[in-house]
Amino acid sequence: MTAISAPGARDVFALAWPMTLKALFLHGTVVIDGLLVAPLGEGALAAMGLAAALGGIVLGVIFAFSHAMQIRTAQAYGVGDPVFLKSALVSGLAISVSIGVGGVVVINLVAGAVVDALAPSVAVATQARTYLAIFSIVLLGEAIGQCIASYFNGCSQTKLPLLGYLISVPINIVASLGLIHGLWGLPAMGVAGAATGSAIAISVQTVVWLAMLARRHGPVFQSVGWRNDTLARTAHRHLTFALPIAATFISATLATHVCSLIYANMSLNAFAAMTLIAPWNLLAGQVAMQWTQATGILVAQLLGKRTPGPVLDRFLSRAWRGAFLAAGIVAAIFLVMCLSLDRIYPDLEPETRATLFGFLPILMVIQFPRATNAICGNTLRAAGDTVYVMHIFIWSQWAFRVPATALFVLTFGLPAFWVFSLFLWEEIVKFLPFHRRLRRGDWKQRDVAA
Repeated sequence: MTAISAPGARDVFALAWPMTLKALFLHGTVVIDGLLVAPLGEGALAAMGLAAALGGIVLGVIFAFSHAMQIRTAQAYGVGDPVFLKSALVSGLAISVSIGVGGVVVINLVAGAVVDALAPSVAVATQARTYLAIFSIVLLGEAIGQCIASYFNGCSQTKLPLLGYLISVPINIVASLGLIHGLWGLPAMGVAGAATGSAIAISVQTVVWLAMLARRHGPVFQSVGWRNDTLARTAHRHLTFALPIAATFISATLATHVCSLIYANMSLNAFAAMTLIAPWNLLAGQVAMQWTQATGILVAQLLGKRTPGPVLDRFLSRAWRGAFLAAGIVAAIFLVMCLSLDRIYPDLEPETRATLFGFLPILMVIQFPRATNAICGNTLRAAGDTVYVMHIFIWSQWAFRVPATALFVLTFGLPAFWVFSLFLWEEIVKFLPFHRRLRRGDWKQRDVAA
């Protein structure tokens, strides 16, 4: 009898590298928009920042549910049932579009009053409201597009979402540049030009992904029936699966924002250092995080195929070694970054640069427990153990990191190094419950097709 072969590190890499580039494009676009608007002055930046913060709440919810869509699709893809695939896609789209439409309605109803209350001036509030009105197109486009991109990822076609970004990002840059500053005969729209450029780019990107979906997966829509008898029951099952995953990501976002507000009570240099390290942490961390997400996709597919436990173990051992390699790469990136602080931030005060450099030991060590925890989390999610994973994240954030941050900053006034070390301690807190659950092994027998 021929032994069943397990996927290897190359299979994970084939999925992970397009997902990593896509994530870098996604987060990098925000930085680019800021650079394009910066010449308009602090008022324009404040208007864009305020509007983007409100719109970003809706986008965050969309992205959270798209991650659940990715795993559910991978399960269906592993089962090989076109009805299951159609059910996952239609249910995911229905939920995502509902979030997008609901978000647009809420923004149009209440955002004006929120903007007026938070904006430092009437001019900033006016620009922010205009930006948000145009940004509604982005929200609706992303509600459709991110769901389709996650569907592609779950079907091991991670290059297709990347192709969409390779098309949309240049369009966004060129259109925003022209519309912000009135270049090439285009109207000078200021901050509204940045939102319009994004809306144009996301619209094109969504159309491209819809065309890819129709061309590559058109027959899926022709399959008769639904996974759980009716569309309503199927959508309810999808929502039941997705809610704990979405809650995990939403909780992480809220915890980060709460901690950022607490950081504002630190000294100016310490707060600046905590603010500057955040985008580095986000961007560089994508290398390891996308590797672990790709691992989760393959685990979901293998479980859908009812792969024997020993084969799953062999695959995870290979994926784990790759995750440690990815963590090492991220640690090396932070080493180079910290050794180059004088060149990257030549205008920073020496105390701020010293604080940033002091984060180096934590930045290098944390990558390894973070990567192995992420392997556990994505594997357990792939097996449908989403509620347990949600509890680990929520309790480690709200029962540990957030109150510990408040204690360290507001009560004891500890240096930035110790405040930043809480990220490492959070990973240590999650380590035992994650690995103990994974080692139990009952996840290998889960029926993910239910």
